[in-house]
Amino acid sequence: MNFKRIQAISNKEFIQIKRDPRSLALALVIPVLLLIIFGYGLSLDIDRVPMVVWNQDASSQDSRDFLLRFKFSKYFRIISTTDNYRDIEHMINRGEAMMALIIPKDFSHDLKAGKTAPVQLLVDGSDSNTATIAMGYVRSVVNRANVDLLANVFVKHGLEPMRSVDLRSRIWFNMGLTSRWFITPGVIAMIMMIIVALLSSICIAREWERGTMEQLISTPVKPSELVIGKLLPYFTIGFIDLVVGVLMIRFLFDVPFRGNYFLLVLLSALFLIGALSQGILISISAKTQLLASQLAMLTTFIPTMLLSGFIYPIFNMPPFVQATTYFIPARYYIFILRGLFLKGSNMHVLWYESTFLFLFAFSMFALAIRKFEKKVA
Repeated sequence: MNFKRIQAISNKEFIQIKRDPRSLALALVIPVLLLIIFGYGLSLDIDRVPMVVWNQDASSQDSRDFLLRFKFSKYFRIISTTDNYRDIEHMINRGEAMMALIIPKDFSHDLKAGKTAPVQLLVDGSDSNTATIAMGYVRSVVNRANVDLLANVFVKHGLEPMRSVDLRSRIWFNMGLTSRWFITPGVIAMIMMIIVALLSSICIAREWERGTMEQLISTPVKPSELVIGKLLPYFTIGFIDLVVGVLMIRFLFDVPFRGNYFLLVLLSALFLIGALSQGILISISAKTQLLASQLAMLTTFIPTMLLSGFIYPIFNMPPFVQATTYFIPARYYIFILRGLFLKGSNMHVLWYESTFLFLFAFSMFALAIRKFEKKVA
């Protein structure tokens, strides 16, 4: 292997990148925009659920006290009160409210008589996941109200409080349950997999389209030297994206980093080599920039977004789909990133994911070298 030839190929690719400002902007600006969009725009927290209220027993203190539990909860936002179902239906259909709470006129009377007081809840179920979570919040508020009512009954009759289970939760790693802490480390994996693979996927296809590949083939450069030389410039760009991403996550979004920076660099390098080699392999196989970019998006964007655990939990997927995720390298890298940022994980914890990233990088690099043939098709 001749390092001078590798350096010559690498310098040629650097010059090509400089002459294509759009690709350079894609590599440096898009990651920043994605982090801002996902960091500020995407939230998995379900709170401030818009609610409309119809209190048919508005004159009673019991109904007002019950509604105060929703008013002072961070999970609900009472946007309006009404006195008919027509307004409720209109606001839910328009998406202005997600649920409606209707308190009947006999609410206070039933409570004082020792009866069960029914309360109606109307929920927009078009977004089933959000609706399920919001209904859980309502049940929690109602259960708390029932506990307080029962305690008042015991006190009123001079009885000892009823024994109950006292659940004391302790949250590890993300004490505030902030979804931004969960999302933003995964954005780094998505950026590096999509942007870097997309850029490297057109580097050799571009040579075929412009007719310069014949000149490269006529030189003494070996396939391994060509692949490494093409890989180095995009490896540099990928590391710049990594540094920018880590700095933004750490200081802009205030996500803690509890792991080892050397381990982050080492495992990110493995992931980068694998992603770049995959892009070069696509470029060698496609031989046209359009087809190469389409294949790169198909094999990186969709798996990373949907099957890596970036947003959707893998354990909630069907068994067949779960089995498929084991072949998605972003799954392992996202686990590593979240472990390093939030848990301070070390190599003893991350050895399984690290081994897969090494095998991914080695196999993609070897396939790219083997696929490239020094002959005109």
